[in-house]
Amino acid sequence: MRQLLPELAAWQERNGYPFSLLTESSVNLADDVPLLESMRHAGFRSVFLGIETPVEESLKEAQKSQNRGNLLESVEKIQSYGMEVMAGFIVGFDNDPADIFERQIDFIRQSAIPLAMVGLLNALPDTQLWRRLEREGRLLGEASGNNTVCTFNFKTVMDPALLIQGYQTIMRTIYSPREYYQRALDSMRRTAQEIFRAAALRPDEWRCGHSCASWLGWECLIVSAKSFWRFLGQALANIATSSLKRCDWPRWAITFVV
Repeated sequence: MRQLLPELAAWQERNGYPFSLLTESSVNLADDVPLLESMRHAGFRSVFLGIETPVEESLKEAQKSQNRGNLLESVEKIQSYGMEVMAGFIVGFDNDPADIFERQIDFIRQSAIPLAMVGLLNALPDTQLWRRLEREGRLLGEASGNNTVCTFNFKTVMDPALLIQGYQTIMRTIYSPREYYQRALDSMRRTAQEIFRAAALRPDEWRCGHSCASWLGWECLIVSAKSFWRFLGQALANIATSSLKRCDWPRWAITFVV
């Protein structure tokens, strides 16, 4: 990877950066500044992190040692290299406290992660979690493979009804129009960079953006007009006033609207 990135960056520069790249990584990517710098120059625009939870005891339970330390600072550092952070989160660990739902909401809000994939913990076969729950006699069967359908395949420590209620509260909150659009704007501000001149939006991208904005605009007149038009207005204002040589605000705005 370290040998490939300089070659990839050189190719991108010669060809006007035709591709925006994305990848998946562990949170400790934030500790590797040379790698972050190489990824930025190669045109990586997004990275998915398996953050799981802001609760340290639950991270220990999940054996996520690479997620220790100040997670908010780690996310912001990655964003400062021009990469939008997407992330996965889980509730239902044995060590989750009663306020886990509020803590997940606060973390997602403060981290400016627009696309947060939140699910309920399920045990998959041949994993450390599966083997532990099997030893403890807590398995109820195999998981469906979909951790968003509000079912469990093991006996949880927290009341399952409270877990489902709390999970639904998280999803309703973080994807309410005002919350979502504010995170999108915050993410766009954190990731704006002056590194290279991105390829201009193609006519079909402008048409897509116009069509989506028009259709969603009418839909949002009914359910979320104020938040939608505020986001679009602020995004367009930043496009108009930005002096950055490489600013993907138009693409980001279209992406987040869709």
